[in-house]
Amino acid sequence: MHQKQRQKSDRPFAEGLGFYKLFWIFFIGCILGVIIETIWCLVTSHRIECRAGVIYGPFNPVYGFGAVFMTVCLYWLREKRDAWIFFGGAIVGGVCEYACSWGQELLFGTISWNYQDQRFNLQGRTSLMFMFFWGVLAVLWIKGLYPWLSRQIEKIPRRWGVPLSWVLAVLLAVDCAISGLAVARQADRHQGIAPRNTVEEFLDEHYDDELLKIIYPNMIIVEQ
Repeated sequence: MHQKQRQKSDRPFAEGLGFYKLFWIFFIGCILGVIIETIWCLVTSHRIECRAGVIYGPFNPVYGFGAVFMTVCLYWLREKRDAWIFFGGAIVGGVCEYACSWGQELLFGTISWNYQDQRFNLQGRTSLMFMFFWGVLAVLWIKGLYPWLSRQIEKIPRRWGVPLSWVLAVLLAVDCAISGLAVARQADRHQGIAPRNTVEEFLDEHYDDELLKIIYPNMIIVEQ
């Protein structure tokens, strides 16, 4: 019995592509996405701008989901030529970006990016140029960054990894919920809808348009 318990505790944390590994990939991807977006904005627009996707913390769930989808969909291509991973990543990244934009507009009546000024765009939600970037990122991710990150994640002691994962998951879920409610309430304010309960009054008081403009400088409320 003790031997079995010892063998279980000796197993690497977050083996394979299970829940814990994918959660940490999502978590790390959220942070890497903010870093990438900030550098991109600095290089192209010569300014530092908030690129977070939630109110609290440097997290962008779009990149978190993108990292998870790329890992799940493309990991089996890791031994293939880079061209296969590139084309797969371009498709997966484009689909993820389109789905996130469509979901944001459907749920909150807002969009955070619009590529209609670019050639070969798809309803402004994704474009050929950004699909190219997703393809390059997929090659770098599958061939280099993911294998290294996977090894580091598995080094986390099991006794710390499991509870830490759940604590972070709950905090991120709460952060996303608050952010979503705040953005939805902003859309209602834009339509002249007065607060209907204490929750909406709280959102108006603590997450007004001025604050949300700082956090989401590129977010646009879609006219119905």
